[in-house]
Amino acid sequence: MSKIRIVLADDHVLVRDGIKALLEDEANIDIVDEASDGLEALEVVKTAEPDVLVVDIRMPGLTGIEVVGKIREEGLPIKTLVLSMHDSEEYVLQSVEVGADGYLLKGASKAEFLKALHRVAEGGKYFSGDISSILVNNFSNGKAASAQKPKKATEDLFNLTKRETQILTLVMQGKSNKEIGEELKISKRTAEVHRFNLMKKLDVKNLIELTNKAREYDLV
Repeated sequence: MSKIRIVLADDHVLVRDGIKALLEDEANIDIVDEASDGLEALEVVKTAEPDVLVVDIRMPGLTGIEVVGKIREEGLPIKTLVLSMHDSEEYVLQSVEVGADGYLLKGASKAEFLKALHRVAEGGKYFSGDISSILVNNFSNGKAASAQKPKKATEDLFNLTKRETQILTLVMQGKSNKEIGEELKISKRTAEVHRFNLMKKLDVKNLIELTNKAREYDLV
């Protein structure tokens, strides 16, 4: 059997290094390139032409789900395996709807990861046990339930408090920490702490990423 050529796409270097270390002794697997964001992932797969793209969901530029969707829209002959820490029904169903060939949790064993890679590379589908139950529940009538959840559900996904949602709304309006403090009758320092907590919960590094993710998940 020829080698399975893989591109890794994850915005965390440690994750990519960990996967490379995990696969370095696999003679029939070759990691040909990697990407640190969604836009780069799309460019890399077009040049490297791998058999399989292993992609994280939450990345800057384009999400992993958007990358998979664009690969399918452009008709690229690349298999896609979503590797995520999230087992939410929303992510799973969105991944399936855009055409992902597999969905595996980052807590999976090496044996399961290899099984998923081989299955997907050979043209099959692979969804880990917990993920399979979500699919069974939603496809039991021959149709997938809508992957779009109510706004409240996405707020719960990030565990936002009522105050954090208020502050996020004001941040989206372009207000400074001082202006937010004056409007909510809290100190500027308290507003700064809330903004920091928001960025931590949404796993973003700057205001642009915060704004983009808030729009992506319709948080305000």
